[in-house]
Amino acid sequence: MCRACFQAVKTAIRPPRTRTCGTFRFRLSTKGSTMVQDTRELNRSAVLTTLLLERPASRKKLATAAGISAATVTRAVEQLIGENLITETQEIVSEQRGRRAVQLDLRADLGIVAGVDLGASKTRIVIGHIHGTPLAVRELATPGTLDLPALIDWFAGVILDLSAGFAAPLRQVALGVPGSLEIPEQRISHAPNLPQIEGTEFLAALRTALPCAVVCDNDANFALLGELHFGAAAHSPNAALLSLGFGLGSALAMDGRVLRGTRGLVGEFGQLPIGPMGARLEHLVTGGGILRQAELAGIALESPADLFVSDPAPRIAALRQQFEQGLMVALTAVSVSCDPDTVVLSGGLSRALAPELARYQELLGGHLRLAPRLELATLDDFSGAVGAMVSALQHCYRDLGALPEALPRLPHGVHVDRARLAALKSVEPVVPVG
Repeated sequence: MCRACFQAVKTAIRPPRTRTCGTFRFRLSTKGSTMVQDTRELNRSAVLTTLLLERPASRKKLATAAGISAATVTRAVEQLIGENLITETQEIVSEQRGRRAVQLDLRADLGIVAGVDLGASKTRIVIGHIHGTPLAVRELATPGTLDLPALIDWFAGVILDLSAGFAAPLRQVALGVPGSLEIPEQRISHAPNLPQIEGTEFLAALRTALPCAVVCDNDANFALLGELHFGAAAHSPNAALLSLGFGLGSALAMDGRVLRGTRGLVGEFGQLPIGPMGARLEHLVTGGGILRQAELAGIALESPADLFVSDPAPRIAALRQQFEQGLMVALTAVSVSCDPDTVVLSGGLSRALAPELARYQELLGGHLRLAPRLELATLDDFSGAVGAMVSALQHCYRDLGALPEALPRLPHGVHVDRARLAALKSVEPVVPVG
């Protein structure tokens, strides 16, 4: 073999050069100047990511947590300060004599994000600070009878009016929709309760009307993301969500990451044909399905909740048994799909199921030797909007240079619960300083 050929083979089989920084591992270029640039950018990303996970933090704390030298941290910090991304906030008493440690944090004026859960009847919005703190909460009636142009104008106007109350710029909007998102074409499909938004025009027009990036996902995916960070699945990185309302939604997560497919069909268990004549699962376990089944059986129900009254009449009891059979199919399908530790039940019907939750847990255990824990959503109707806010923040952090493997743990150090969300619905938005 000639020398040139030998060198080519040696280069091809040489393992890629990597570097470990704390819990993060990077692949580096093997060319001189490019490798130096790679190292600088990786140091910057490592320090920024560590700050997001430890904020606020001193330079010493960043060096310890990231596992890199104090000098390297100092250079990366100066770069981030020069980019107007982070700032020195306050001095803290050092454990040792000498210079006091200075806390670092993201700049408070970097921006805000909007998490939106667009439903057929209600639209829920959570405005979040770049640090991850919710700043404002709104719940509005969705004007579902509007045509597409009018609906787009309404939606963009609501977001612009709400964000105008803040000094910081709007950096990202995350929108949860009652349908599937086909990722390559950015096409919304399977949205029968809000058919105007199906296709590509709705998202394309919103991205033109709003002064920031807009990301979109299925509303159940965002609801699970909200419960993973702040709710019933906060301690279960492997989790699932089943949303029982007028439609059936579901979402799956492994290692803290919500699973998505390119065509938006992951977790669409409502499409399973399980009833007579191929009736789909969603026809048995949703509010709309319950009312249709009751009508076919000649039973007068004013609302789906009437199915869950105590001591029901025999015909209603039979209809309820049909619902519970469908529910067990849905819970079993969710459980065997991603082996979750927790299955979160959300949506309007889930509240009616609360008195029977222990019995459903026992029934599920009869189907599966190791059944997941059933929990009601703790963020109630705002799981989706809070999860959308989380997604918007994660996209912001990614764009700022945070490492992708850390994103499922962000935002960090923030507390959100029902009481906080309820309080924010009645106060004027204020952006924190510092």
